Amino acid sequence: MTEATGIVGEFLSLKEETEADLLAMQCGDFYEFFAEDAEMVADELDLKVSQKSSHGSSYPMAGVPLDDLTPYLKALVERGYRVAVADQYETDSGHAREIVRVVTPGTLLETSDADAQYLAAIVADTGGRDDPAYGLAFADVTTGRFLVAETEDADEALTELYRFDPVEVLPGPEVRADDDLLGLVRERLEATLTLHETEAFAPKRADHAVREQFGDGTVARLDVGESAVAAAGAVLEYVEETGAGVLASMTRIQAHRGDDHVTLDATTQRNLELTETMQGEREGSLFATIDHTTTSAGGRLLKEWLQRPRRSIEVLERRQESVGALSTAALARDELQDVLGEAYDLARLASKASHGSADARDLVAVRETLAALPAVADVVAANPDLADSPLAEILERPDRDAARELREILEDAIADEPPSTVTQGELFRYGYDAELDEVIERHEEVRGWLEGLADREKRQHGLSHVTVDRNKTDGYYIQVGKSAADGVPDHYEQIKTLKNSKRFTTDELEEKEREMLRLEERRGDLEYGLFEALREDVAASAELLQDVGRSLATVDALASLATHAAENRWVNPALHEGGRLDIEQGRHPVVEQTTEFVPNDVRLDDDRGFLVVTGPNMSGKSTYMRQVAAIVLLAQIGSFVPAKSAEIGLVDGIFTRVGALDELAQGRSTFMVEMSELSNILHTATEESLVVLDEVGRGTATYDGISIAWAATEYLHNEVRAKTLFATHYHELTGLADRLPRVANVHIAADERDGDVTFLRTVRDGPTDRSYGIHVADLAGVPEPVVDRSRDVLERLREEKAIEAKGGASSEPVQTVFDVSSGQFRGAANTDGGSPESRAEDDDAGAIDAETERVLEDLADVDVNETSPVELLSKVQEWQRTLEE
Repeated sequence: MTEATGIVGEFLSLKEETEADLLAMQCGDFYEFFAEDAEMVADELDLKVSQKSSHGSSYPMAGVPLDDLTPYLKALVERGYRVAVADQYETDSGHAREIVRVVTPGTLLETSDADAQYLAAIVADTGGRDDPAYGLAFADVTTGRFLVAETEDADEALTELYRFDPVEVLPGPEVRADDDLLGLVRERLEATLTLHETEAFAPKRADHAVREQFGDGTVARLDVGESAVAAAGAVLEYVEETGAGVLASMTRIQAHRGDDHVTLDATTQRNLELTETMQGEREGSLFATIDHTTTSAGGRLLKEWLQRPRRSIEVLERRQESVGALSTAALARDELQDVLGEAYDLARLASKASHGSADARDLVAVRETLAALPAVADVVAANPDLADSPLAEILERPDRDAARELREILEDAIADEPPSTVTQGELFRYGYDAELDEVIERHEEVRGWLEGLADREKRQHGLSHVTVDRNKTDGYYIQVGKSAADGVPDHYEQIKTLKNSKRFTTDELEEKEREMLRLEERRGDLEYGLFEALREDVAASAELLQDVGRSLATVDALASLATHAAENRWVNPALHEGGRLDIEQGRHPVVEQTTEFVPNDVRLDDDRGFLVVTGPNMSGKSTYMRQVAAIVLLAQIGSFVPAKSAEIGLVDGIFTRVGALDELAQGRSTFMVEMSELSNILHTATEESLVVLDEVGRGTATYDGISIAWAATEYLHNEVRAKTLFATHYHELTGLADRLPRVANVHIAADERDGDVTFLRTVRDGPTDRSYGIHVADLAGVPEPVVDRSRDVLERLREEKAIEAKGGASSEPVQTVFDVSSGQFRGAANTDGGSPESRAEDDDAGAIDAETERVLEDLADVDVNETSPVELLSKVQEWQRTLEE
């Protein structure tokens, strides 16, 4: 316990009351940090540290001006700190402070980031099971958006968390004890984990909180389980307890259901580089490529569409119709985007109004954005194609009459260019309030009298060098130069002598000063009261503002898709609910922006549902497969697609396994990551899914890899039956096309002439016979002697000729032959004949031992169709250990 008293003692006492990491306490015109908090804040924000004495001890102190707290808070919270704010208030004995809010990553309103800032909660629903289900809640305090979701297992829960990318997560009681799940949350998200009080997750308490906020019928309407309601209730209590003051902007709660959307796990979102590249950059992602939005809300919505593609053909075709109309109406589209470019983020403005932090300029932004709604509607109505599209209905969703009334109220009230702070005056237009007008008129009269006083005094008393001014110390005064000061009239009362002048006052001036102060105080009180009432009216219209903002954002997102389609010759795909996928001259939406892209076809249907893709390294296999996945995804957000034509059967999920990065810090090698991703696909994909696999089994020994790839192919073909593209260098897999009815081979063509290889980037039917790895090594700049030696070794291996192992310990080169059928090296003597005895010795040397024979027997006995993927992988690992021993 500290013995500090005074301000430091009060600070330390308040700090003990909060679980926040830091405390900012108001002391007059500054917010101060003391003790360890001061040192931490100074280190993070490069503030100067001074010392404050208390009870014989010295404590570090750092502070920021009262009006500058917000940017410092934002900087601290974005670094993951939770900051309590204690405001000062008057008491009979002086001043006291109390904590009024706790600012956390998930409750920070003052953000300049256009992305959603979700606060999430996750609650486990064990139900007596070893593998629990989960309920989740997501709330964006900056916009008032609130969603709940349910998942069947931890993998689905992690997928949803990755999709929404919250900045702060509240784990429920059971989740806190799940170290594995929390470890994955920390690994996959850049979110702060906060332990909120356990009681907030109690089912009855959470149910009450949800009903109080959203209405008695809410829980029944949502039709979600107890865990999802518990997560929602915990989020609501947390927002209230931190003092964010935005509950009024949370006007509706929606259930996010997986069966409405395409499943995109975290691996797929990363592999397809939806919102950021593998290097973590926005530029080069699919979102950055198609984002031509002009509003922050439109950009957020477009990103949401990419991360949550839809499965409803009705929803998608309505979006397509709007995109089609906008893509051909270039002038109207440009006009729409010009109007939208003047719009502000209404959802965030509604949250600021609810919090009480919106200023007069924010209300002007609300007014101007409400005016954009009829302006956008007029543009749509003036173009027959747009008027006949769903755009007209989108703009009719908000209450247009209510929006007009609120805009007119704000138009009548707020000045065109109000000051940034409420206390500066000149907020309101003349005529808005009669009493305020009367006060302002009298205030202007008194100010006019004061401004003309100096000239009157000069004329009346023959004085020179006379000015009238005001400061905090002397109030209003008449200042006369020293040369004329002795001639002032008798009713002048001197109040100060300066080097070159003297200051005076008069009874009349003091009376005018008192009246001026009364009028300024009255005007300030009136303007502040009127502004607070107006801001409350705006806050009460939060749901209306959210509706208008959503409509404008939807038009903006659709116009963005139309702009990209028109500028890049994208086409409208024909959607259906069957299994056929037929893309003619498809292109990769990102790669085509930076290179002369070679388009390619793909056809998948009930008879041809599994493509084995072979071809040289660097020839474009991975790009081809990602291109197919990206086109399907774009179609299922309602976008046009990069192709000559496209017929796309809707999918319920897109799953990819494309490359792998070592996760050594988590104890997971490349091969383990690869197998985990494969396991997830084999367990999760369905007959209606699209699966993209790139090089399964390459991270282990050759025969192990072929075995896994072969077995995975059979399982996907026979059991899962998903539409699949499988790229491989295991040419043995191409033979499956002759044995499995839905498997077909395609390859990336290459042209070899006189030893030079050209990758044509063209996909053709049938398998390839070579990988051209040595050619790629040459392209990569591998030293010429190594490349030449590689060609020589490869040629000899193909012809089973002797190979000299150069540079060995012996002086003579060692010759050997690699037996492709057995995977072993043999002595080279037999290549040129040799005695029967020597050949027999070689045959004995190559005989299969008993342990290997047992592995082969086990392999022959395995029924792939009756063996689960996990069990099969376990057997492969067991065989591998046996063979290694």
